[in-house]
Amino acid sequence: MDSCFQVGTFPFRLCVPDGLTLPDNLRKFAATDSAYRYTFRCAEEVTPPEGRPLLRRSNLTVFASPFGETRLLSLPGRQGQALYREQSEREAEIFLTPDWLSMLQYDTVLTSLLALERRLIGLDGLVLHCAYLRHLGEAILFSAPSETGKSTQAGLWEQYRGGETINGDRALLQKLDGRWTARGWPVCGSSGICRNEDTPIRAIVMLSQAPENRVERLHPAQAFAQLYGQITVNRWNRAATARAVGLIEDLIGTVPVFHLGCTISEKAVDCLDAALSAGTA
Repeated sequence: MDSCFQVGTFPFRLCVPDGLTLPDNLRKFAATDSAYRYTFRCAEEVTPPEGRPLLRRSNLTVFASPFGETRLLSLPGRQGQALYREQSEREAEIFLTPDWLSMLQYDTVLTSLLALERRLIGLDGLVLHCAYLRHLGEAILFSAPSETGKSTQAGLWEQYRGGETINGDRALLQKLDGRWTARGWPVCGSSGICRNEDTPIRAIVMLSQAPENRVERLHPAQAFAQLYGQITVNRWNRAATARAVGLIEDLIGTVPVFHLGCTISEKAVDCLDAALSAGTA
């Protein structure tokens, strides 16, 4: 089964065995053409590459290969492994053991297998862990570690300001016509909200829980430090890391970044709205 998709400015084709189910969220990014090809193959087992890895974690090991990278992936509680191997500048192969085949229906698993963040950084795209809200035609991105309240604050803006959440967990950031823009991403976490839509960014808001609501605009060094921790960066890849650093610096040079210590209340919305309306954004 061959299907084409496009995430941001990256069009690609998936060649998967018949009968496998792809995530519903990915279907929102359907396209008619492709520049990159992923071929999925079934295997009873996969053989780890030889050589010293660039990175070794419990669920991911990365090796250098003649055409870029090879990745060995595993999942807690699952037998077998998956192998991602770049074959050329325009093609990658993915080998799946039987226990992995049913996992393709989960968006987080599939995007990990595709290494989408690797492709997008080469196209000047950053993947930000955030709730992506549209309000009055512009995006407000609420970013923070998991369980801090990103979706909650976006929900408050929906309730009290008539905003709409485009994605509850991730956004792709790219420049369109010279302006940083929030774009759809085919992973939405537990929020279940995933739309493939572009919105110019008004502000990025780094969140923390607090007993009282307080907002401040971050200086560039503060903004960089907080954003860097919430952007997907392949830190074992020096070129990709350097590119990400340059893009983040460009982003914070044109998009205001705030810190909002907040409660779960309308007052949190009022506090941030006042800062945005004051012209500081």
